[in-house]
Amino acid sequence: MRLVSWNVNGLRACVNKGFLDYFKEADADIFCLQETKLQEGQIELALGEEYAQYWNYAQKKGYSGTAIFTRKKPLSVRYGIEEDEEPEGRIITLEFDRYYIVTVYTPNAKRDLSRLDYRLEWEERFRSYLQKLDEHKPVIACGDLNVAHKEIDLKNWRGNRGNSGFTDEERGKMTLLLEAGFTDTFRHLHPEQEDAYTWWSNMPKVRERNVGWRIDYFLASSRLEPAISGAGIDAHVLGSDHCPIYLELADE
Repeated sequence: MRLVSWNVNGLRACVNKGFLDYFKEADADIFCLQETKLQEGQIELALGEEYAQYWNYAQKKGYSGTAIFTRKKPLSVRYGIEEDEEPEGRIITLEFDRYYIVTVYTPNAKRDLSRLDYRLEWEERFRSYLQKLDEHKPVIACGDLNVAHKEIDLKNWRGNRGNSGFTDEERGKMTLLLEAGFTDTFRHLHPEQEDAYTWWSNMPKVRERNVGWRIDYFLASSRLEPAISGAGIDAHVLGSDHCPIYLELADE
């Protein structure tokens, strides 16, 4: 099974920059998006009849939003953590026979850290939610988690210590999530790989020089580790300030 996750930072703009070409090339069984930035009826994607489409739109126009396109028919679909609770469209959960797939766009603490307290409270609820799912069957959670977990996960870690996305508090929440029984699949296969990033600022020459952050992840219930056959970053793919990431699991 092949899964792809991509923060497209505005799907309509990304479609104009080659999204559909990459979608076809990726040939994913499940394709997850974050930061779609659109409302219902604002786009029609011709992905083929083999893909079912599930969307979670933010109430605020042009903001946040998630989607999942899947060849496999889910048993159930859930939007948000609690019922009718997620006005920012940040989470979709699909239930399948043997696992759950969760796409997530984690709130940003903002440059001035004005949303850090909300972010940390949200992290507590999200971890609890994944743990409850994991009690029933394994979980694969993917998306933009808005945190570089370790120093290896961003280029200029010394200069960014304490900044949004690299505060001790945010990194600590990521540690707690992994300790709760989840695996960072990329680091599981590539524990020492440097210069592996998924997001770059829009400042001149930053992406060309690969001055980036790894803030997009595939996490999986740790008991799925034996099935992980591939995990990587398609850093060559443009169209967003993030690039796609992928996970490959051995066929069941």
